[in-house]
Amino acid sequence: MAYTSVIPVHRLKGSVEYVLDEKKTSRGLNAKSLEEAVDYALNRAKTEQDLFESAIACTCKTAFEDMCRVKEMWHKTGGVQGFHLVQSFAAGEITPELAHQIGLEYAEQLLQGRYQAVVSTHLNTGHIHNHIVWNSVAIQDGKKYHSNSKSYYSEVRAISDALCRKYGLSVIQTPESEQGKRQYAKWRAEQEERPTWKAAIQQDIDSVITEVLTWNQFVRALEEKGYTLRMNRKYITLQPPGKARPVRFKTLGKNYTPEAIRRRILYPQSRKPAGRKSLPPGLYAVIVEHPGKHYSGLRGLYVSYLFQVGVLPRKPRYPSYAVREDIRKLDERIEQMEFIFEHEIEDRGQLKNMRQTAEAEIEKLTKERKRLYRREPDSPRIDELTAQLKKQRKTVRICKRIEEHSLDIEQRLEASRQEQAQQESRQQEAKQREAEIKEKQKEKTI
Repeated sequence: MAYTSVIPVHRLKGSVEYVLDEKKTSRGLNAKSLEEAVDYALNRAKTEQDLFESAIACTCKTAFEDMCRVKEMWHKTGGVQGFHLVQSFAAGEITPELAHQIGLEYAEQLLQGRYQAVVSTHLNTGHIHNHIVWNSVAIQDGKKYHSNSKSYYSEVRAISDALCRKYGLSVIQTPESEQGKRQYAKWRAEQEERPTWKAAIQQDIDSVITEVLTWNQFVRALEEKGYTLRMNRKYITLQPPGKARPVRFKTLGKNYTPEAIRRRILYPQSRKPAGRKSLPPGLYAVIVEHPGKHYSGLRGLYVSYLFQVGVLPRKPRYPSYAVREDIRKLDERIEQMEFIFEHEIEDRGQLKNMRQTAEAEIEKLTKERKRLYRREPDSPRIDELTAQLKKQRKTVRICKRIEEHSLDIEQRLEASRQEQAQQESRQQEAKQREAEIKEKQKEKTI
């Protein structure tokens, strides 16, 4: 098994003192200059023998100077100076001689003789590993080497895996890695049966999506699981319980962006009856425990509506478009339904009376509070009046919204009924045509 990683080297010149400092050169992949990377790769203390040092289109002794001359020849001394690749093998799986041979073949196949490189095999850790450092500028045409996630999986990783198979070594089996989707750390976690933090969050989100019908319900359900969501920023973030830092939704994958989650909530792949979380438990119990009860007036209207969109059981396999486009407003509709059942409101006339009573109470409470503001500004009664006013104003607001929205719901349900009737008619016509075609085929056979 060989694990590979590629690090670009940006600075050409490195401090000689830094290079010769044994404590710092041991940092290896943190080399900041091409000179430092070459020096680290050819570190005798780590390679142990000259046998495990090789060069391509340059010499080990003057590799850095040779690379600089090619850069100057093509006038490309800026930007990324080179690349440092590490190819690490499983402990006890390979000999130093074979590892170095694979490293040379690897460099030849990857670079095609176009770039100067040094190859060394280090024996200083439990895992024998190759270091390949190459110039970013090609010898023949001066073109610069470009490294990205696509080239990593299609070239760097693919060549290493092919060589491992050639010499009978194990290969990291990651089907997703061919598309650049799975990182080595994730693979290691899965091999050790340790769930990754990303997978755990994805599982929680997937679970919540199946239980909710609106974005607001989704947010509340995640918060109940211990997540902290921050909405007042360009990219919405969530912080899992026990994790020190928040993460952006988009880092979880294309199916976990806020837009994708809203789409998955609105248009689920398979629609399942919503659980008790979709409605307040008391209201849910009243309706579900009396499924045969016929509700009239506004209560019947809202029950019918919520059956149609799937908040209540026995919903259709897929709601009609006339109702489905209104699913985004479910939070408000559920609140209205709860209000109607709580006050046993049957029609808009009763709703109007309730609103007018609340408005009259608001006027009375407002006058009393104004009088106290003038005469007794420190009176505790002011806070009591403010709380009552808040409650009455909420009643007025919800009454007005029910008056308006109930008319809209009636129109949508009527449109839904017409749509379903048209669909049934089309299905019936299709069945009739199919029967006529079969009958004609039967007559031709006779």
